Amino acid sequence: MKIGVLSRNGKLYSTKRLIEAGEKRGHEMHLIDHTKCFLSIEQDQPMVYYNEKKIDFLDAIIPRIGASVTFYGAAVIRQFEMMGVFTTLKSVALTRSRDKLRSIQILAKSNVGIPKSAFAKSTHDAKNLIKSVGGTPVIIKLLEGTQGLGVVLAETKKAAESVIEAFYSLDANMLVQEFIKEANGTDIRAFVVNGKVVGAMERKGIEGEFRSNLHRGGKSKAKKLTVKERRTALNAAKAMGLSIAGVDMLPSEKGPLVLEVNSSPGLEGIEHATQIDIAEKIIEYIETNAQKNKKDKVGV
Repeated sequence: MKIGVLSRNGKLYSTKRLIEAGEKRGHEMHLIDHTKCFLSIEQDQPMVYYNEKKIDFLDAIIPRIGASVTFYGAAVIRQFEMMGVFTTLKSVALTRSRDKLRSIQILAKSNVGIPKSAFAKSTHDAKNLIKSVGGTPVIIKLLEGTQGLGVVLAETKKAAESVIEAFYSLDANMLVQEFIKEANGTDIRAFVVNGKVVGAMERKGIEGEFRSNLHRGGKSKAKKLTVKERRTALNAAKAMGLSIAGVDMLPSEKGPLVLEVNSSPGLEGIEHATQIDIAEKIIEYIETNAQKNKKDKVGV
């Protein structure tokens, strides 16, 4: 098969691993910078151009879309969808997952455990926001933040009100969430591919840090999920419409609580922690489902 990896940087670990895994299994792999694609939108003739050439030969794409280019990345994926190309990430699932408020609303509606969360637009609601999630300490999270940036732990009511007011003064949208003390700076990343958890790791933040992100110095190790953790991860990915997802969960007295469902999860941390070839699992998923997609197109 001819498979395109939509990525802005071919030197990134995840991009390199996907290309290596595809070539190892005999596929023709193409690196495509989606921000440099041009879309020709015409009735019955949608087309993607890259380096002034038509990209009309791909059987499948693996989108690796950064948060800063979500809008354009989704448009490129949508164009390939219109052309009948199989994609491991649907355009609607990408935009849904990148909207943190919409995501937790979808998860809550799907009965997936999440931390108590509150959202408002006015500084006059600061006290009610804090009260509605059980009081301080609270987590205050910018909706546009990634990799742990824009996430603040406010330990007192006064501190929480000050942070909320400061964010509002910048016209920034934020969530206020309950602080799960018993997690103790630890979270779980479950990697889902095609309705199965193919690997999981536990991440622990550095001393004195409540965020466990590996980008912020956190450490990771392989994790054997409980039945409830596995079920929660699968239900979260399904609710978001994601065939491939990194589901981040906090252990709590109430059971696993989903923090985020990542639509372009990195491979480096999970592969190093688990020693599992996640990239190959993704290629295997494409091999099975791209063929079905092609048959559906021709009505077989």
